[in-house]
Amino acid sequence: MRAIVVERHGGPEELILTDVPVPQAPGRGQAIVRIAVAGVNFMDIGFRSGMYPHAVPFMPGSEGAGVVESVGEGVEHVKISDRVAFGGQKGAYAELILVDADRLIPLPDDLSFEQGASLPVQGLTAQYVITEFRRPKKGDFVLIHAAAGGMGGLLVQWASHLGAEVIATVSNEDKARTAKQLGAGHAVLYTSQDFVAETQRITGGRGADLIFDGVGRETSEKNLEAVALRGHIVAFGASSGFPSPVSVYTLMRRSISLCGASLAHMHTRDELLRRADEVISGVREGWLELNLTHSLPLEQAADAHRMIENRDSQGKLLLSVAHLAGAS
Repeated sequence: MRAIVVERHGGPEELILTDVPVPQAPGRGQAIVRIAVAGVNFMDIGFRSGMYPHAVPFMPGSEGAGVVESVGEGVEHVKISDRVAFGGQKGAYAELILVDADRLIPLPDDLSFEQGASLPVQGLTAQYVITEFRRPKKGDFVLIHAAAGGMGGLLVQWASHLGAEVIATVSNEDKARTAKQLGAGHAVLYTSQDFVAETQRITGGRGADLIFDGVGRETSEKNLEAVALRGHIVAFGASSGFPSPVSVYTLMRRSISLCGASLAHMHTRDELLRRADEVISGVREGWLELNLTHSLPLEQAADAHRMIENRDSQGKLLLSVAHLAGAS
């Protein structure tokens, strides 16, 4: 089968399209999925570059959608030919993947494979960080970094839907327009404006009640200046590098709550399906758009990584692997 393989850590050029053996027959509790579309996420860049430790060689990608090709013993909740999405599984930049069947999300017929491949990582992460720590409400000021990206765009829509006043940080005017179209009331160009000063100005000196940060090193220290008294900061990513250490005293003196969020701590199938159902409901109700803006063929995986690293992309970036029956 065709797959992208990383033989050594390095730049996007290390993403090599090659032929690899097909997965062995699924064992107990496992399934093999034929992939239609794979999602591209910043974590893929972290593993490829060596920022996140990973033994080489390996096949990157942790998210996708497709059709169940075979199932192992004890698998009862999915069957052959079912349309599914999956996340948290290694090797999604490939035509076939062996997965833990408990991590498969049934993909309704009214959602496309492209939407399915956008659901398990960014969709579920957005639901997780919005609902798990400090749910936005009417009257809140919510600061969202990288607001025109796939994850940021979902958070803008969700926080706006809940009645919050959204302050979006973006790198250029085009992304500012995107953020406002998604529901942001204010857009701050961090390349030419100080987001702390702008946040204080917009909020009348109050600061942001809630900050969502997937950027990390470039924003983490300034978040402490932009957040309101008794405000909340939720860190869920590190696209610019790992966040700086924070003194507990810094949090104490202004009663700031700082939370770290990772989908790795979502352990049960019931929780997985509950959170996925909320994302799917938002899509069906029309207030949540999965914001699919770029789809490249599998062989252009390196170009997809360059787009993310150079901050040239908006919305969700996908890799098209194969056209399967049941696409919509």
